[in-house]
Amino acid sequence: MTDAPPSASRDKRAARLDAVIDEAIRNEVIVGAVVLVAEEGETVYRRTAGYADREAGRRTAEDTIFRLASVTKPLVAAAALSLAEAGVLGLDDPVTRFLPDFRPKLADGSEPVITLRHLLTHTSGLIYGYDKSAGISEGLDQPGRGMAENLAKIAAQPLAFAPGSSWAYSVGIDVLGAVLEKATGLGLPEIIARRVTVPLGLADTAFLPTDRARLATAYADGDPRPTPMAAHQPVAGKAGTLTFAPDRNFDPASFPSGGAGMFGTAGDILAFLEAMRRGGAPILSTESLKLLATNAIGAFDTTVPGRGFSLGWSITYDPAANASPFSPGTWQWGGVYGHSWFVDPVRKLSVVSFSNTAVAGVNGPYPDAIRAAVYG
Repeated sequence: MTDAPPSASRDKRAARLDAVIDEAIRNEVIVGAVVLVAEEGETVYRRTAGYADREAGRRTAEDTIFRLASVTKPLVAAAALSLAEAGVLGLDDPVTRFLPDFRPKLADGSEPVITLRHLLTHTSGLIYGYDKSAGISEGLDQPGRGMAENLAKIAAQPLAFAPGSSWAYSVGIDVLGAVLEKATGLGLPEIIARRVTVPLGLADTAFLPTDRARLATAYADGDPRPTPMAAHQPVAGKAGTLTFAPDRNFDPASFPSGGAGMFGTAGDILAFLEAMRRGGAPILSTESLKLLATNAIGAFDTTVPGRGFSLGWSITYDPAANASPFSPGTWQWGGVYGHSWFVDPVRKLSVVSFSNTAVAGVNGPYPDAIRAAVYG
């Protein structure tokens, strides 16, 4: 028996993806979707479905702009690595070199050293999910919160563990954003533009939407259907309740969140991921790209067996451990406004799945079905 020709294989994949997307829209699991698949450098599947704004009857388009949430983090990580290449900062520099007042302590009162590498790999001892009484913005809420106040509130909380001794997804990339600002004397939006989006031609990726008329309405999971988010919207997430303020960035006093603050299109993010898959040019060297493509945390528990973390995103080093179809070394992450993406370097495959529905678009049956449909 011979393998099916590439065109036939891609047609079958397209049919599987269409079925998954159609079912999710029909059953109102998600409101709108954009899904793009690139293979060997060619975009072989592109699909839009549903509504960018259901109540206004505005359909989703390839140039629909979405709130990126944690899809922001890889762009900030790339900027940090670019600045390290330029000698502006060092990955093993202590955070206090740039933020001398940022000195969170362990529960015993001791003050450990937190490095930029700790922030990038989420091994700093910082966390997400602080108690509400701490008053910390995790980049999705609290419009008008400034960077200095937020850093002070983060530093006032005890670290969950000694830096470098464990892993916990965290506000560390928000702290890193402040570091980059101090290191360069520029605002984070300008840093990301200079170091990442302009060199790569990502015309619609920024800390404010380039065209508000193309911005998707944000929806919260609901029963029987998702509902447009309110100004302050709680949503039950995988690890607890998330609080969204979808218009926070439109308040100029809000700090630019390196962990969750950008807007962009699916096509821009695919272009970024493909540039990284090809080796990092023109923004990173192949040596820096290795830091994004390699597990940097050993066997620390990331809550998913066989999955580690690089300096920018998760790395699946043992697909069998979590029954994944990924090749070893596959990169993956997403964003709680409703997005998921992965890059399988072995298969030269990049997939971006965007929606405007939190959190169904990032966790649960829909993104799992997209992944399964891609691999067949």
